Amino acid sequence: MCGIISYIGNKDAAPILLQGLRRLEYRGYDSAGLVCFEKNEFKCVKSVGKIENLAEKLKFNPILGNIGIAHTRWATHGSVTEENTHPHSSCRDEVFLVHNGIIENYRELKNELGFEHSFKSETDSEVLAHLIEKYYSGDIRLAVQKALKRVRGTYGLVVMHKNEPNKMIVARMGSPIVLGIGEGEYFVASDSTPLLAHTRDVIFLDDGELADMSRDGFEIFNLSEQEVKKTVEHIEWNNEQTEKQGFEHFMLKEIFEQPAVFQDAIRGRIDEEEGTSHLGGLNMTIEEMHSINRIVLIACGTAYYACMVGKYAFEKLVGIQVEVDVASEFRYRDPIIDKNTLVFAVSQSGETADTLAALREAKRKGAFVRGIVNVVGSTIARETDGGTYIHAGLEFAVASSKAYTNMVAVLLLYALQFGRLNKTSLSKGKELINELKQIPQKMERIFEQKESIKQMAEKYSEYKNFLFLGRGINYPVALEGSLKLKEITYIHSEACPAGEMKHGVNALLSENFPVLGILTQNSLYDKMRSNVEEVKARKSPVLLVVNQEDFTSQELANDVIFVPKTIEILEPLLNTIVLQLLAYYTAVKLGRDVDRPRNLAKSVTVE
Repeated sequence: MCGIISYIGNKDAAPILLQGLRRLEYRGYDSAGLVCFEKNEFKCVKSVGKIENLAEKLKFNPILGNIGIAHTRWATHGSVTEENTHPHSSCRDEVFLVHNGIIENYRELKNELGFEHSFKSETDSEVLAHLIEKYYSGDIRLAVQKALKRVRGTYGLVVMHKNEPNKMIVARMGSPIVLGIGEGEYFVASDSTPLLAHTRDVIFLDDGELADMSRDGFEIFNLSEQEVKKTVEHIEWNNEQTEKQGFEHFMLKEIFEQPAVFQDAIRGRIDEEEGTSHLGGLNMTIEEMHSINRIVLIACGTAYYACMVGKYAFEKLVGIQVEVDVASEFRYRDPIIDKNTLVFAVSQSGETADTLAALREAKRKGAFVRGIVNVVGSTIARETDGGTYIHAGLEFAVASSKAYTNMVAVLLLYALQFGRLNKTSLSKGKELINELKQIPQKMERIFEQKESIKQMAEKYSEYKNFLFLGRGINYPVALEGSLKLKEITYIHSEACPAGEMKHGVNALLSENFPVLGILTQNSLYDKMRSNVEEVKARKSPVLLVVNQEDFTSQELANDVIFVPKTIEILEPLLNTIVLQLLAYYTAVKLGRDVDRPRNLAKSVTVE
């Protein structure tokens, strides 16, 4: 949600800022703006809508200057207008800032500032500019520190002052901020994506830290004005990975990357001889692993559905009590957690606000807390006591595809690692590893059917509703397929455990309500087949995902999509790809903005 990019150096800032904003489009936004310091004054341009609208304005009103800040806004406080678009300024336009997050006590602060300050917008963010102006007495860093001590809420913040034109103040509390370290130039961004075109050397600010940046260098402090020493980290991702590489959309590119990134997820983490896996980031002794009597998986959205698959794997391989919790609900209960509980916080971005709050609650209660994330250096990666990167690479499309697959892969590896200490035999472990190694090739066989899946998507795109059915480990696959369809096509979609159809959902069935069933040959095949027959009897169009050897199921369906057969516990790695492609081609047929669906953001950093 929202994006920040800032620059200070010897180059023209505006083109760098504009390029950075384009790199941040995947986060979701409804307006954009930038400000640069040019010839002893700030020059600011804002625009509602796409970044191209801002670019057009800059063509007719070019801005020069070697220092500037820019922002993409996703409306929270106030409607979508230029007045509410960042950057925001103080009364006399001496302070300009961009802000990600929410200032919870902004009304209180605004009332305190009173009639002496004239506000131009409806936003909570603008209050910060006026508060900093109030405290300014010649040192912008001290003014920002004083102002932030009054703030209750979250922020990723970049501030400039007219009297100190060669300086930027950067601060973080609950909303990610990354410093990019170049040669005689420095960058600030809300994530590393827009920095990769310029540098891969970065510093991740932690909560309560503030950076004082100039062309000559930077210093980092906490809010108590104590200097903090930070380590420069090197990001392995490169700028080439952010390009579409011939694909029409980032989402399609990322779907097709799954065989390669899946191999990255398991490479070096399996032990074929011992039939087990080794994820060193777990940071637990054998004794500590044996002490665990309960596992809790916390996540949101697609990561939550990956965790549901993980639950099946842990219960089957380990024989341990496992719970899956939506992070936004976990934090508001009084969850029963103790020293024998292992909590996995799962998030693509590693910045999901609700998941962060949930893991902090689990830590307070004394649990082992580990992270499963994609983004190196993210907050979850830093705040947990260990964990694993999923190695999916940059994921630009808002609707997750390859990150989901790699989350499932890592959860499976953890289940195997614990399972070999408990109930999983050597032969079963070896069988699982052998099947894991074949998954990339079987994914490629699904891609060979892309044209037939596209034709089916175009056929079913005319319907206004859709129902996904699955049983056992394929129920979370149905949930994920339904989510993908509604995310990028805006078609109303639901998912249901097929055994629950009689308890209300059957009322929806009609010739205008198509149903997709996952009918692969596993332990629940006969049960699922009976459920599909119920659907067929009620005249709903039926689309089935079946194994390539299962020709008898075709008589139940209007259309079928074939997937290669694998062992039951690995089926989600293949079956989900079919549903990703179906959603993608449906969205394309309907003319949707596939990579940036309306009202959604890639990284949900506010509650």
